Amino acid sequence: QVQVVESGGGLAQAGGSLRLSCAASGRTGSSYAVGWFRTAPGKEREFVAAINRSGANIYYRDSVKGRFTISRDNTRNTVILQMNSLKPEDAAVYYCAAGSYLSSVSIHYNYWGQGTRVTVSS
Repeated sequence: QVQVVESGGGLAQAGGSLRLSCAASGRTGSSYAVGWFRTAPGKEREFVAAINRSGANIYYRDSVKGRFTISRDNTRNTVILQMNSLKPEDAAVYYCAAGSYLSSVSIHYNYWGQGTRVTVSS
């Protein structure tokens, strides 16, 4: 079993930055691929970014490319989502998820955190 906990959400102004962290504990959190997803009010959950176990392969959704950066520190079982140049449309509850392989599809992830809210003021 893997426990996943997100932190770092909050309020930012448009154009500002926030840093989300995902900590995985339990069975060797570093042996899992990690994805970030988000759910905005009235919208379906959507993929944001994902990183494989080694950190060598990364996926981003097109709308965050060049603004968001995903990285991981396997010595600390932590994955970071650095979000820069935030836009109002980035506001959502962000979820971290761990899975066996790199994917942009939510059903491929087995372990999910409770989510952290990101609010962006215009």
